[in-house]
Amino acid sequence: MAALAGAVLLAAARKAAYAPPDPAVAARAEAAAYAGPWTHGYATVNGVRLHYAEIGAGPLVVMLHGFPECWYMWHKLLPRMAERFHVIAPDMRGYNWSDKPAGIDSYEPDAISRDIVALLDALGHERAHIVGHDWGGIIAWYMGMHYAERIDKLVVINAPHPEPYRREAMHPDQLARSWYVFFFQLPILPEAFVRLMIRRGLRGSAATPGAFSDEALDVHQNGLSQPGAATAMVNYYRATFRRSLKLAAQTRRTIDLPTLLIWGMQDVALSPRLTEGLHPWVPNLRVERIQDSGHWVPEEKPSVVGDLLFDFLS
Repeated sequence: MAALAGAVLLAAARKAAYAPPDPAVAARAEAAAYAGPWTHGYATVNGVRLHYAEIGAGPLVVMLHGFPECWYMWHKLLPRMAERFHVIAPDMRGYNWSDKPAGIDSYEPDAISRDIVALLDALGHERAHIVGHDWGGIIAWYMGMHYAERIDKLVVINAPHPEPYRREAMHPDQLARSWYVFFFQLPILPEAFVRLMIRRGLRGSAATPGAFSDEALDVHQNGLSQPGAATAMVNYYRATFRRSLKLAAQTRRTIDLPTLLIWGMQDVALSPRLTEGLHPWVPNLRVERIQDSGHWVPEEKPSVVGDLLFDFLS
């Protein structure tokens, strides 16, 4: 009986994980994606074709999204940033309209960081400000350690620096918050879960009511529904978990860049303790704690984030 129940569960999970995009959601998502003042482009870099949105003129700012979103997470900030900056917001590999290479190893931080460096090359830029949220923030930390010569200033939003995260990982509070990292190591079930729960999960984990519009949820749901996207996005977690010792050796480097850490203190997945004890690793660090925001600070508090970015990057 247990074997039968397991087989039924696995079949249902496969059906949810591999279901094609909903045509109605896809149509609404495309309308939202093309409704703003930005333009869209593609570049083949480091063996993958990346989609990006682009707006503005001035010093270059590359804005890296997190899980389970895409470039559209910045849509409230893009017009504001364009008043002073040239902004590129890519879909990182595995997400939305960018390529989704096979294999867990394809989603190690160094591969993703090399995508962004190659994107700078493809667009004719030697350096840029790097802004990253969640997984985009983790890539920003990694780039600050390994590609500092390509970065002017670094901004990380609700993404833990590797050293404090290793320090806190076994603390009961953070361990309880990190349940999904262990769940994501399973096959198929995580893909089904994120596809079924993305709309409710984003809205339910925001501390600010109304942070996610229906249009934004359409874009993120449709991005997650692209063939191979759910597995690729979860593979970020699988690659990091399975290569933890290798990554520990790669991420014990000091970042000397001017760095701003913005942290929504109501984050349900990441402890506020992760904002402490960073200065030995990031000596030129400024920390801004947003007390009334959850994890999704760019959507929850776009005016606050915009002010901080203008002040810091100018």
